[in-house]
Amino acid sequence: MSTKTGVYPCYENQFQINTGTSGSSETMKNIADCESFSVSFDNGVEEWTPFDTEGWVRRLMTAKSVTISVKGKRNVGDAGNDAVAALAWLNGRNVEKDFQWTFPDGTTVKLASAIINVTNVGAGDSTGVAPLEFDVMSNGKPTVTPAV
Repeated sequence: MSTKTGVYPCYENQFQINTGTSGSSETMKNIADCESFSVSFDNGVEEWTPFDTEGWVRRLMTAKSVTISVKGKRNVGDAGNDAVAALAWLNGRNVEKDFQWTFPDGTTVKLASAIINVTNVGAGDSTGVAPLEFDVMSNGKPTVTPAV
């Protein structure tokens, strides 16, 4: 059981990405300068209406996916930030990276071979700090490890 209880500020969530090259051992690094994030679940629900329910619908959730949308600043030289930014120019299986979300209580959600969809790398106002924005899309079932 985690020793951390109660409410917490969002900044206590942290994100890590595998900075190793394909075929190398896993090297998870924090991604610097993440400012905000949102999480959306896409749930596939099958519906049917059998005779014995007298018109009431039955349902079963048969599919799930998760997308984590992150907004931050481009920090050249930070291993995690650089690993995300480098994916902007790649396609196909080359944008798959292991990604991990660490909750304040120590629980981790690991998305193996997640699709990292970089949506902005450096574009903005001339007086603004260069952004790094990306979506992390699940690619199979995540591994959730509760805090101990």
